[in-house]
Amino acid sequence: MIRPATSNDAKAIAAIYNYYILHTQITFEESPVDEQAISIRIHAEPKLPWLVFEESNQVIGYCYATPWKSRSAYRYTLECSVYVMDSHQNKGIGKKLYLTLIQNLKNKGFHSVLAGISLPNKVSVSFHEKLGFKKVGQLEQVGFKFKEWIDVGYWQYVLNK
Repeated sequence: MIRPATSNDAKAIAAIYNYYILHTQITFEESPVDEQAISIRIHAEPKLPWLVFEESNQVIGYCYATPWKSRSAYRYTLECSVYVMDSHQNKGIGKKLYLTLIQNLKNKGFHSVLAGISLPNKVSVSFHEKLGFKKVGQLEQVGFKFKEWIDVGYWQYVLNK
């Protein structure tokens, strides 16, 4: 079941996210986050969705949208992210979350959503492209994690053409 995230989900979301912080270059955060930090993020932008995928009363994935830039002319463009518990990868959970998020954002009148992907990352690139995201650019060596410089590519999905 997909539903809006609440502060009660913050501990489970932090556990999912901390795996990626500690073991991957998918996120550029380098220190684990706690329940309180996630709760603050969930409520930081009340008009923007945080969604969770729950199965058997356990949160196993989540996605969200945040403002892309703070300047007012960017107000219809967002950035999105999705994370699924490592043990539940490749079961369609991320796709279900993103499709729900995209529809939610369309309904709210947003125009465009961007996904920043650390590169190389064939799985994430393929995932986004299958959903209709198009590559629009790449920044070289903008992140430094695990003693390595990392490029970030940007994929865009135009919600309301």
